Amino acid sequence: MGKDRSGAGAEGGARTVKPPPERLYGRARGHKLRPRQQRLLQVTLPRLAFPKARAGDPLAAFPEPPRALWLEVGFGGGEHALAQIAARPDIGLIACEPFENGLCSLLSRLVPDGEEAHAPLPPNLLLWPDDARVLLRLLPDACLDRLFLLFPDPWPKARHAKRRFVHPALLPLLARVLRPGAQWRLATDDPTYQAWVAEVIATQHLFDAPPPSAERPQGWPPTRYEAKALREGRAPKYWTLRLARQPGEVETRERRG
Repeated sequence: MGKDRSGAGAEGGARTVKPPPERLYGRARGHKLRPRQQRLLQVTLPRLAFPKARAGDPLAAFPEPPRALWLEVGFGGGEHALAQIAARPDIGLIACEPFENGLCSLLSRLVPDGEEAHAPLPPNLLLWPDDARVLLRLLPDACLDRLFLLFPDPWPKARHAKRRFVHPALLPLLARVLRPGAQWRLATDDPTYQAWVAEVIATQHLFDAPPPSAERPQGWPPTRYEAKALREGRAPKYWTLRLARQPGEVETRERRG
C-alpha cells in the first residue's frame, strides 16, 4: 500500500477535515471465494450474526446475557477476537468486519469443514458483517465497556482523511455508546495515521488519552497485522483511551464557560 507522507494536516488539520461519508469505503471481497468459504458465509455466518432488531438491548442478543459488552471494529483475520472471547467467557463481544475474506478467516477457525451448520459456536461472540458505524448508531447509550480499533485501514492520502474511523465527527458517537470510564484500545503502525490520531485526540475533551505505548500492553492479544508490521520494520503505537465525559456534559460545560 502506497503512503502519502503529507501528514494529517494536509487538509487543514483535524478541526477542518471533511465530514465522514455515510459509509466507510473498502472492498467487500478480495480473491474469489472457495466453496468452503461460501458455505461459511451462507450457513455459519447467520448463526452468529448480531440481529439488528436486538440493537436496542444488545446483551439480550447473546444466548446467555454476558456481564459486560465489548465491540471490535474491523477484526481482520479474527485472531484478536477469538483470543478475547477465550480469555473472558463472561464478556460478550460483537466483532465487526464487512470484508468477506476476513469473516471466512474467523469462521473457519470455529467450525470444521463439513460442520458449518451444526458445529457448536462460542456463546459470547456475535458478528456484524457491515460497517461498524451503522451498528454504533443503533446501540443504546452507555452500553459498551470496551472498544477495540486495531491496525485499521490508514487511508494514508490526505484527501482520504474523511474516511478514517478516527475522525472528530465520530468521537461524540463513540462517547455516547461507551460507559463512563470505558476503555478504547487503539493501535496502528502507519506513521501518517499515528500523527492523525495524535492530532484528533489533542483537539477533543471526551477521552482521557495518556501518551501511546511503543510496546503492546499486557492483555492485548497480538494480530497478524501487528506481526506483519514488525517483520517489515514498522513501529506500532498503542493508545489506551478512557471515556471521561458524555457528550452532553461537554456541551453544557462549554455553554457555561
